[in-house]
Amino acid sequence: MEKLSVVVPCYNEQEVLPIFYEEIAKVTNELVELGLESEIIFINDGSRDCTLDKIKELKEKDNRIRFVSFSRNFGKEAAIYAGLRKSKGDYVAIMDADLQDPPSLLSEMYQNIREGYDCVATRRVTRKGEPIIRSLCAKCFYHMMKKISKTEIVDGARDYRLMKRQMVDAILEMSEYNRFTKGILSWVGFEVKWLEYTNTLRKAGETKWSFWKLLMYSFDGIIAFSTAPLALASIFGLIFCLIAILLIIFIVVRTFLWGDPTDGWPSLVCIISLIGGTQMFCMGILGQYLAKTYMETKKRPIYIVKEED
Repeated sequence: MEKLSVVVPCYNEQEVLPIFYEEIAKVTNELVELGLESEIIFINDGSRDCTLDKIKELKEKDNRIRFVSFSRNFGKEAAIYAGLRKSKGDYVAIMDADLQDPPSLLSEMYQNIREGYDCVATRRVTRKGEPIIRSLCAKCFYHMMKKISKTEIVDGARDYRLMKRQMVDAILEMSEYNRFTKGILSWVGFEVKWLEYTNTLRKAGETKWSFWKLLMYSFDGIIAFSTAPLALASIFGLIFCLIAILLIIFIVVRTFLWGDPTDGWPSLVCIISLIGGTQMFCMGILGQYLAKTYMETKKRPIYIVKEED
């Protein structure tokens, strides 16, 4: 029989894990009838609650369950990478434990991938239940990424997808420290089929993604898969050089024609503040790219395992 590995990153998910297990066990049992056995790999991303204890309890009931527990919280990107490395299946699925990624779609995803696709991915067509500002910012991010990046990132795309082993191996070759999984999954290519579904709310517990964390995550995505901000900084520099040249010509001509009046210092202060602010903005962009490069050169491990089974 072929084998499916289900990778489930977990961070403080003690409340939802029993519910998730019931749902995923039901689906994986159905897949056995289609000739597909399963393993479920939980990645405990440094949880501070009883998530690891819950995983061990589930493992005692089901020998298909395996787990990796980090020494601290390294983030979802590291957890996904660890799960892919741990997986042994011919097919690998990534999904969240909060049931916002419906396990019931796995059967349809498997049937589609058997038709010849390398990957079957999911995308939300609605963001019902999310704050309006958060949804608006997400749409703006995807729209901007389409404009500034050569890597296509689909609006509403989730990490929830089913992949063939060949695609998983290609992803594992990208061992960069600063990881943006949505971009990596698109960058490696392969033939992808998209399944659309309406947004579902988590069944228990609280989301770990605040607006600020999502904003920082979007910045990571822009820096990882686009050099447009660097070009923007260069354009700003060129524009202000041209403005400075025009102002010099204007001041010289005005001095010859009307002398050198002392009034006008408020406008001068405004111009200096504008140019100084723009310079700081451009330096900030350069600093972000430099910081990412600095972290890559350190060659630190993406995650550290404390316990696994």
